[in-house]
Amino acid sequence: MSDPRCIPHDHLSPSDVSGLRTLFDAEYRRSHGEWDPDAPYGYAPADVHVIDGDDPVLAHVGFQRRAITVGDRTVVVGGTGGMLVAPSARGARRGERVLRELRAAMIDADAEFGYLGCAPSVVPFYERAGWVRISPTEYHDDLAGRRVRERDDSPIMICSASRDASEWPEGDVDLHGRPW
Repeated sequence: MSDPRCIPHDHLSPSDVSGLRTLFDAEYRRSHGEWDPDAPYGYAPADVHVIDGDDPVLAHVGFQRRAITVGDRTVVVGGTGGMLVAPSARGARRGERVLRELRAAMIDADAEFGYLGCAPSVVPFYERAGWVRISPTEYHDDLAGRRVRERDDSPIMICSASRDASEWPEGDVDLHGRPW
């Protein structure tokens, strides 16, 4: 089993894009339409992709480096999204592998923390991979560019990158853009 590859978004090859499109369309096309690497289902796109497997792509996660506001502090995060493992590869720890590589890439990009929103059903997966659930009020932009408040019960998780997760500041979160 080869190591996951860390690829900047603007260095994705046509083969990488094709493999990612196949992975995402198999999971989401019926409910969300065709995958677009520059606007994935309306979420903010990744600056960096972590890909496991070549043909086919078996797992992916990406992040976008962004300065957000937490309380009265500016915090640089690796906003994380696009976490997906192909059904045929589930149970083989590929998700954990790409998340480990993601964390290393976030440290290299000088992100202080990883940050993501997820469905309640996958919180245990992220916790096993070292992510910690937090409960701030979150504000972000919707597709029309309007600032909206996220529901209070939506899981938000962080992980350590260049700073330990225990150092996460208190306060409301403003993503200053679309979520990941």
